[in-house]
Amino acid sequence: VMVWLRRTTHYLFIVVVAVNSTLLTINAGDYIFYTDWMWTSFVVFSVSQSTMLAVGAVYYMLFTGVPGTATYYATIMTIYTWVAKGAWFALGYPYDFIVVPVWIPSAMLLDLTYWATRRNKHAVIIIGGTLVGLSFPLFNMVNLLLVRDPLEVAFKYPRPTLPAYMTPIEPQVGKFYNSPVALGSGAGAVLTVPMTALGAKLNTWTYRWMAA
Repeated sequence: VMVWLRRTTHYLFIVVVAVNSTLLTINAGDYIFYTDWMWTSFVVFSVSQSTMLAVGAVYYMLFTGVPGTATYYATIMTIYTWVAKGAWFALGYPYDFIVVPVWIPSAMLLDLTYWATRRNKHAVIIIGGTLVGLSFPLFNMVNLLLVRDPLEVAFKYPRPTLPAYMTPIEPQVGKFYNSPVALGSGAGAVLTVPMTALGAKLNTWTYRWMAA
């Protein structure tokens, strides 16, 4: 009975984590409204979301040992964000008020790495983690290009603004280090790997808890 109870609570936990990930996303996703900080915020958003996706997705994927679990995790996050998007829309906000992040393709790359390397945990950490960090900003920038006039939405429904002394100088655009996708992918590729390793390590603690 205890084994069944622990396994049941563990699988319910994946839904809890995914829902909390969604709540974090709605806060981190407000970069589109801070127009002065948009590109900087996109980089922070990319790193936070890719690392959060990696640590949760690899944890459950290695726990089940089934390629596809990472995509399942990302799908739950996506569904709950769409529910939140619908709730805001019902309150009278525009359809593009919340931009749903594109987690699923990056999670599919994690699953693909796990499958292609014959369930090699270390390959998933290094290769899969790098792929998630590299790909997430790319998919989300393509997603942003499809948003209806984000600046119009931003000025019509403004978020709290920064004080005058914190207002940044407009950066030059076009240089590599000012590219939010390049910077987000580079930073994500580096930072997502240790977070993927952390997700894998969590399995050790989980197995110990279940065996207690």
